[in-house]
Amino acid sequence: MCGIVGVASTHENLRNFPIKALTDTILHRGPDGSGCHADEQIAMGHRRLSIIDVEGGAQPIYNEDASKCIVYNGEVYNFLELRRELVKKGHVFKTRSDTETILHAYEQWGESCLDRLRGMFAFAIWDSKDKKLFIARDRFGIKPLFYGVYNGRFYFASEMKAILASDGFPREIDEAAIASYFSYSYIPAPMTIYEGIKKLLPGHFLCWQDSKITVKKYWDLKFSPDRTKSESYFIERYLELFHESVNMRLISEVPLGAFLSGGIDSSAVVAMMSRISADPVKTFCMGFGGTTGGYLDERNYARMVAQRYDTDHREHEVVPAFEGLVETIVSAFDEPFADDSAVPSYFVCKLARQNVTVSLSGLGGDEAFAGYERYLGFNLRRFYGLLPLLIRDRAIRPLVEKIPERRDGHYTVNHMKRFARSGALSPEMAYLGYISKMGDGVLDSFFADQTKFKAYREDVSELMLDHFRSDSVDGGMDSLNRAFYCDTKTYLPEDILAVTDRMSMHHSLEVRVPFIDHKLMEFCATIPPEMKMRWFTKKYLLKKATRKLLPKEVIDHRKQGFVGPMTQWLKTDLKDYVKDVLSRKNLERHGYLNVDAVNRVVEEHMAGRQIHDTLIWSMLIFQKWYDLYIDKR
Repeated sequence: MCGIVGVASTHENLRNFPIKALTDTILHRGPDGSGCHADEQIAMGHRRLSIIDVEGGAQPIYNEDASKCIVYNGEVYNFLELRRELVKKGHVFKTRSDTETILHAYEQWGESCLDRLRGMFAFAIWDSKDKKLFIARDRFGIKPLFYGVYNGRFYFASEMKAILASDGFPREIDEAAIASYFSYSYIPAPMTIYEGIKKLLPGHFLCWQDSKITVKKYWDLKFSPDRTKSESYFIERYLELFHESVNMRLISEVPLGAFLSGGIDSSAVVAMMSRISADPVKTFCMGFGGTTGGYLDERNYARMVAQRYDTDHREHEVVPAFEGLVETIVSAFDEPFADDSAVPSYFVCKLARQNVTVSLSGLGGDEAFAGYERYLGFNLRRFYGLLPLLIRDRAIRPLVEKIPERRDGHYTVNHMKRFARSGALSPEMAYLGYISKMGDGVLDSFFADQTKFKAYREDVSELMLDHFRSDSVDGGMDSLNRAFYCDTKTYLPEDILAVTDRMSMHHSLEVRVPFIDHKLMEFCATIPPEMKMRWFTKKYLLKKATRKLLPKEVIDHRKQGFVGPMTQWLKTDLKDYVKDVLSRKNLERHGYLNVDAVNRVVEEHMAGRQIHDTLIWSMLIFQKWYDLYIDKR
């Protein structure tokens, strides 16, 4: 796993461009080595974390006549198969790396080489003959890729800090991105917090030539349920593909392990790894300390799996001592990002890196097999919508809104309130209601300029709904497949995978995600949604498929998710920190938020009337980002 950065221009000679300075800003992504290429029109840099061909895979890598060169971040798991095919076609290889395989594949097949790559990647290829730059991002956005244009130069990088380090690059705030951030806790692609920088969408490539930029989609996930197949067929085929996916991701010349949270997804990965590997799997687990009340983590279930498969198991307990950690998280993303799973992710990556260089993860199982609460909400709304409007709006909703939140911080009551507010709406509006981090009572007064930000939020909602309405989805049980598709295009790459990439690469750790193999995900998109979730049982098919692999307790216990007890910490251990960071003096320095509304949100959470942990954490992160990147005082 690595980091890449580059600058291209048609109006200046870039041979002496200080590309190394930009490259060194992402040293954490590749501490094992670095390399640069520069000519009249381009300068490209690379930081290397050595995984495959440790001795010979340094980058940039050139083709036979040095007319093309590549910098690359990722792993292509079928590179040996592609290499054999390319050798037969006359290509000459100088290394054993997957990097060189991609370069020759581009030589042979051009842009369509992307159709043959199986793995995670973000790379750039410079063709000095055609004066053409070709950059691409993998199908699901496992690896990040940012780009921007300023002062006649085209920039690209694995992280925005490498672009921002260029002399004079502007840090103008995109206010629509602020509206997106507080709505969803992350900023959906192609937006970033900066007007001048964009994210290359997953499954897309970009060509730069003669200062012209062309962006094209090369892949999409098609949801088309196959109701001619039996449940047993889907289970058998899933297990075959999952075995293949895990096995491909065990290729490594450096120590390898796995995250083991105790949930069904990571447990299934560890179980399959243990069946394939001759040596005990190294596993890593997080727990939570501090004043957490009745909050439970999943360490006991992780220990059951570790014991069953005799893994080399290690645990770490996270406590709410965040001195410097919030700043570290902010600097890892370069923009506001408020999924508090970044906290345990930071520590599990740190623990893993002390023992291995590569770790497998169970990410993607929720999107593939219906693991989120909002999917259950989609199932329930079929029945809720049958109730008379008078009963729903005059009886049920007011009653639910009065129920106090649970004192232990669990989201049970909060989910009930979200459902009562959105369950009877149209499928697309219900989806927005389920994923939004701000209810109507907060929305009405949260921003200082309500009129302007209301328009921004409507634009962002349309961005989300464009995915929900996509013709890549044939339909499904009450639009459930549309929710799967939308999450795969938004929440998965820009939240779940983003936090995994930034926290792992901060510790120079490569994370591989077997569930997010495009062949496996394409297969899962043919499974009828009613098999993925049977009545009120989420992940029904996955649970049935793994009955022989995992302890019963692991399969049947209630999903916790890889998050910490932030609800409780904000009211106890972090209470003074919240008041300090979100003081009137700090908030008025940027003026985006209504200070009185912020105080009301904090007070409601502290008193237990409403759970606002995500929104409060969002405000803390935003304020710290503003301090570090915009108003450096």
